[in-house]
Amino acid sequence: ETGHQSPKMDISSYFDEVRRMNKRQLFYQVLNFGMIVSSALMIWKGLMVLTHSESPIVVVLSGSMEPAFFRGDLLFLTNYQEDPLEAGEVVVFKVEGREIPIVHRIIKLHEQADGQMKFLTKGDNNQVDDRGLYASGQMWLRRKDVVGRARGYVDCF
Repeated sequence: ETGHQSPKMDISSYFDEVRRMNKRQLFYQVLNFGMIVSSALMIWKGLMVLTHSESPIVVVLSGSMEPAFFRGDLLFLTNYQEDPLEAGEVVVFKVEGREIPIVHRIIKLHEQADGQMKFLTKGDNNQVDDRGLYASGQMWLRRKDVVGRARGYVDCF
């Protein structure tokens, strides 16, 4: 015998332990779990307020930004509207009709006659710009499309 239990045994023993708890112990376990979940949500909401970003931390999901960022890396974002965007910056943006935000670099800025800025993005590891990823007929992104700009990252292990 190796001393390892199968996962099925671990789960059934866990439920046996829950059945043996009295009501007060079970109540405290549920309350403890609720406190952990609510604390995590408060921290997330606090980060949203501090960074002005709907998603202050994102995970890189593809290899399109290699070698700068690899799949699984965590990016820390801010989205202060008063800071002008610049070519060369890494931004996270959402495109109409797509649920998942995209992490790519600004390669070109275009100022319109009214002073509004448009910009074009591209993944560092991609051969072409992102116009094929944008909504149908869309040639440029606008500030409203930005979820945040990368301010720091943690390598995936």
